[in-house]
Amino acid sequence: MGTIKQGIMGAFSGKTGTVIGSSWKGIAVMRGIAPSIAIPNTPAQLAQRAKFSVMGKFLRPLIPFLRIGFRSQAVKMSGFNAAMKYNLGNAISGTYPAYEVDYSKALVSEGTLQGALNPEVTSSTAGEVEYTWENNSDYANASKDDKVLLVVYNPVKKRAVTIVGGNTRIGGTQSVTLPNSFTGDEVQCYISFGTPTQSVISNSEFAGGVIVS
Repeated sequence: MGTIKQGIMGAFSGKTGTVIGSSWKGIAVMRGIAPSIAIPNTPAQLAQRAKFSVMGKFLRPLIPFLRIGFRSQAVKMSGFNAAMKYNLGNAISGTYPAYEVDYSKALVSEGTLQGALNPEVTSSTAGEVEYTWENNSDYANASKDDKVLLVVYNPVKKRAVTIVGGNTRIGGTQSVTLPNSFTGDEVQCYISFGTPTQSVISNSEFAGGVIVS
C-alpha cells in the first residue's frame, strides 16, 4: 500500500494498484507496473533452444580458436556468435528433441583464403593424430608461407585441442599430441589455413573422424 507523505496533494511512495511511487534525485516519480504475461514455450522456441544447446556444447571449447577462425565474420559480434550463426543454419541434423551436430558440414573457420587440398587424418602413434594434405600453394590466392590451423574435437569429453600457425602449406603434414584421456575416443578433425599473420583465413575442411590410438 502506498503512503502520502505531504497531504492529499503530495507525493506518495510504495505501491498502489498498478502504480509505484518513488523518489529519484529528490523528485517524486510514479511508474506503472509492467503486466506479467505468461507466454508458453511454442514448439518452434523449444526446437531452437535445443539446437542452441547442442551446437553450444560443440563450439564452446573452441572459443579461443573461433576468435581467429571467424574473425572476418565477427562484425558487431564475437567469433563464437558468428560461428553459432553459421553452424545453426548449416550443421544441425535430426528432429526435435534428438538434434545432433553434423560434423561433416560444420565450419570452425570461414574466409576467402584457399583451403586445404585432400586432407586426411590418421592415428598410428599413441596419443597423436597425424594430418596430411597436398601442396596447392600455386593455386588461386594460396601461398607456400600459409600456416595450418587445426582442430581436434572430442565429442565424448567435450574438449578440443587446437593449433594455430602450425606447419606451412608446402609442409604437407602436422602431428597433434592429445591428452591421455582421449585414447580410444573418436575425435572429429578440421583443417584450415591462414596467412602468417592470420589476417586472412580459409574455410575449414572436415578431415574426418578417427579413433585415437
